[in-house]
Amino acid sequence: MNEPAAKKSRLRRIVQLLTASALSTCMAAVSAADAGFGASARALPLRPVTLIVPFAAGGPTDKVARVLAAELAMQLSHPVLVENVAGAGGTVGAARVSGAAPDGMTLLLHHIGMSTAPALYRSLPYDPRRDFEPIGRVVDVPMTLVARPGFPAVGIQEAVRHIRRHRDSVVVAYAGLGSASHLCGLLLSVALDVDLIQVPYRGTGPALQDLQDNRADLMCDQTSNTGEPIRAGRIKALGVAASRRLQGMPSVPTLAEAGVRGLELSIWHGLFAPGGTPPDVVERLAQALQAVLAAPAFIRSMEDLQVVVATRGQASPAGLSALLADDIARWAPILRKAGQYAD
Repeated sequence: MNEPAAKKSRLRRIVQLLTASALSTCMAAVSAADAGFGASARALPLRPVTLIVPFAAGGPTDKVARVLAAELAMQLSHPVLVENVAGAGGTVGAARVSGAAPDGMTLLLHHIGMSTAPALYRSLPYDPRRDFEPIGRVVDVPMTLVARPGFPAVGIQEAVRHIRRHRDSVVVAYAGLGSASHLCGLLLSVALDVDLIQVPYRGTGPALQDLQDNRADLMCDQTSNTGEPIRAGRIKALGVAASRRLQGMPSVPTLAEAGVRGLELSIWHGLFAPGGTPPDVVERLAQALQAVLAAPAFIRSMEDLQVVVATRGQASPAGLSALLADDIARWAPILRKAGQYAD
C-alpha cells in the first residue's frame, strides 16, 4: 500500500473509533435517563418531563412549580419543563394529564381544586381518584383574609362587626368558581353565618388589583399572593386562616384568635401522574419529590412565599391519596349547599 493510501486508511480508522466512542457515550446517557424512570420509560428516554400547571403563569401554583421543576430536574438528572395549561378552574390542564401516556414523563401539579372539581362540575372529563396516580403532597399554602386599603375597620374583630352591619354592601372578591379564594369566601360566609356579596373575577390578579384600588372590600387568598402587597401596604391583613400565626407575619392574628371559628383553611398542592403509571415509576418520582422537599434551597424558596413544605409522610402516594379522598368528602356538601356549578 502506498503512503497516501495508508494515510487514508489510518484516517478512516480514527473516524470509526471516534464514532464508536461517541455512540457509546450517547448510549450510556440514554441508559442513565432510562434508569431514572424505570423500564417503562425507555421508549422516550430523551424527551423532557413536562410538569403541567393547570393555571396561568405567575399564580401561586405556578410559583411553586417553577422551583419544584428545577429541583426535580436535579434529582432525576433529567430536564423538567413547566407548561401552563389554564382554563375551567384547572380542569383543562388536569384533563390533559389524565389522557397522557402513563410513563412518568407528564406530571400534574394541582391544588385543593382537584378535590372540589367533582362537586363543581356536572360533566367532569376525568375522575380525580381513578384517572391519576398520586405522587405526593408538595406544600400547603395558608390563607389570609385581607381588605382594601380604605376599608373602615381596623383589625379582624372590628371587621367582623362591620361585615355583619353592612352585609348588603360589603363585596368579597374571588378568582373564579372553585378557586382557593372562592372556597375561602364560602367558609367565611358559613363561619360568620352571613350571606355575603361574592364577585368572581377572571383570575387572582384582577381580583387583587380591584382590592388594592378600593373597588372590592375583602378577599381571602393564599399568602403566596397576598404577602407582597401586605408588606408593601397596598392591602390590609385582617387575619390568617391557620392554626397559628405565620412566621413571616407575626403581627397578624389567626382568625380563631379573633373568635372566627370554622375558617381554618390551607391550600395543599400535590403532584400527580396519569392513571396506570407503573408502581416503580411512581415510587421513583415519590423518592425524587421527597429529596426535593428536604433540599435547603427549596425550603428557603418556600419560606419566602410563606409556604409550608409537606412532611415525608405527606409527600407520599398514600398520603396524597388519603388527603384527596378526605377533601372530596369534606367539600361536596359545602359546595352542594352553595348550589354553584362551574359548567
